[in-house]
Amino acid sequence: MQAIILAAGYGVRLRPYTDFRPKPLLPILNQPLLHRLLGQARDCGCRIVVVNCHHLAEQVEAALASWPGVLVQREPVILGTGGSLRLALDRLENDPVLVMNGDLYHGIDLEYVYHQHLLSKNRVTLALHDHPRFNNVGIEGGLVRSFDAPTGEQLAFTGIQVVDPEVIERIPAGRFYHIIDLYRELAREGWIGFCRVDGARWRDIGTPADYLDLHRELLAKKSGWLIDPSARVSGDAVLAEWGCIGADAVIGPGARLCRSVVWDGAVVVAGSVLADRIVTVVTGQPELLRTGERG
Repeated sequence: MQAIILAAGYGVRLRPYTDFRPKPLLPILNQPLLHRLLGQARDCGCRIVVVNCHHLAEQVEAALASWPGVLVQREPVILGTGGSLRLALDRLENDPVLVMNGDLYHGIDLEYVYHQHLLSKNRVTLALHDHPRFNNVGIEGGLVRSFDAPTGEQLAFTGIQVVDPEVIERIPAGRFYHIIDLYRELAREGWIGFCRVDGARWRDIGTPADYLDLHRELLAKKSGWLIDPSARVSGDAVLAEWGCIGADAVIGPGARLCRSVVWDGAVVVAGSVLADRIVTVVTGQPELLRTGERG
């Protein structure tokens, strides 16, 4: 097996946090999301793993330094989901490619999706599930028939797919290209199949509220708070409900935190009262950035 993890985007909906940390490196339970995705790719037997990057590329490259053998594809300009795959083609073997968006938290069985693709003989297999908030892929007769059109049953794309090399070869080289433009053509030609993954854990962290809500869900099974051993939490600080505190973070005397995530190295000053917050560090200076009301 071989895989590409798409990690080049700007993460616009997660600004201001993605202005200084790329979305795939946002910590989930104090672990960069990209590291989790790499572990999942390796666990299912991927021999070749390519990670592309553009926005804050040097941070992605640094995060991959501890993953020997992962191929980094640094893109001077944004190439889009299709253009990035086309650029990676020369570094891949002539086998189907597992493609994952770099901003997903999921528990989908990747090996199952890959082997369903091999069994189906389709050129593309999308991992789909029923998720009303995002249902916009029309399926009918065992194939994907439309995108953003009321055709057949509507399901949601998980951001995980398997693509044959000959499909990637149809993407124009050296320029920006949305792969969805090609997929609309392939759907009309009957080349796109799907694999249903209903019931597997899957969360979109597209907004600050989504990011915090994922932590709420995960920490419900971890007694509320996950604190890195290197963090310094004042003895009279109050930690309510749930939250995460990252490595080398400092929680000052008398601080009160509730439903919040504190990133590595961040500082919560003495007496602060914070709820529904992402606490981070900008250019080495402690700064508290509010997420707004959670929806």
